[in-house]
Amino acid sequence: MFVSEEELEQALTTPSSGLVDDLAAGSGDILILGAGGKMGPTLAVLARKTLDAAGRTSDHVLAVSRFSHAATRDGLEASGVRTIAFDLLGDDDLDSLPDAQNVVFMVGAKFGAATNASWAWAVNAALPDRVARRYRASAIVAMSTGNVYPFVPSASGGSVEDDAPAPVGDYAMSCLGRERVFEFGAQTRGTSVALLRLNYAVDLRYGVLADIGSAVLAGDPVPLTTGEFNVVWQGYANEVVLRSIGLACPEVFTLNVTGPETLSVREVATRFGELLGREVAFTGQPSGTALLSDARRCFRLFGMPTIPAQTLVAWQADWLQRGLTTLGKPSKWAVRDGKF
Repeated sequence: MFVSEEELEQALTTPSSGLVDDLAAGSGDILILGAGGKMGPTLAVLARKTLDAAGRTSDHVLAVSRFSHAATRDGLEASGVRTIAFDLLGDDDLDSLPDAQNVVFMVGAKFGAATNASWAWAVNAALPDRVARRYRASAIVAMSTGNVYPFVPSASGGSVEDDAPAPVGDYAMSCLGRERVFEFGAQTRGTSVALLRLNYAVDLRYGVLADIGSAVLAGDPVPLTTGEFNVVWQGYANEVVLRSIGLACPEVFTLNVTGPETLSVREVATRFGELLGREVAFTGQPSGTALLSDARRCFRLFGMPTIPAQTLVAWQADWLQRGLTTLGKPSKWAVRDGKF
């Protein structure tokens, strides 16, 4: 359990021995594009701590973002991360950004894509082309999403990396566009690329568990139409991002990143009710399909997540019960028509 954001961030940014060993075998600066988002700050701090532990103290972690929240930038600088305020969509001169041997692309547009589809495509598909050209000589790890897959039967175990994509809606389609653009860079320029399809990271301040737990705490009905979901501890997801730098290749390495459990919305909400002392209300009936991913390839490479889902649920309930900070940015995990 955590009693503060500081304790949570310490847990999210403490590297494992496996991560330290992997980064010790690498070299060069790590440039994180879109580092001011929900996942970026803890990733950047984890990268800095890991490089220090691996003896790579002369290699920099460079965090690029608009940094609309000064506190985020100040916290990164205090942790030894070099920050660069830059509007990737509005500034045409990517050449002014520093060179880096390793690049993590975390920029994405999801919420608002249904009403401003051209913006979503500009961020998710057009910008990656500019980045792929600018950093053609770098190893690029590009964050993607399980939304590129079709809805699958709840008992299927989830989509695997070789399954054909079938995105629904402009957000998911433009994310597949992002993947295709980076693939094109790999095919035509020999750029080393890794694509990571994530769903869904748990940070306690946001995510599917925060959404369901908050609904239970407030007495709001929990929707059941999408009856199952996957989650993974964000600390594990961040480690996979950094360890995948060494797996980027011109043939394009693709990896699902999530937890091993297929979680039942009804069962998780009921457990939240027990932990929070609330009656749980539901709405709708399970459809029998959900967006689910099979991450066994990830587990074979990097081991199982160290924090099981039942622990994450308990942590989330305690976090909400203490009234600790949440970001107020719902994941919209129950959306089925692709309109975010």
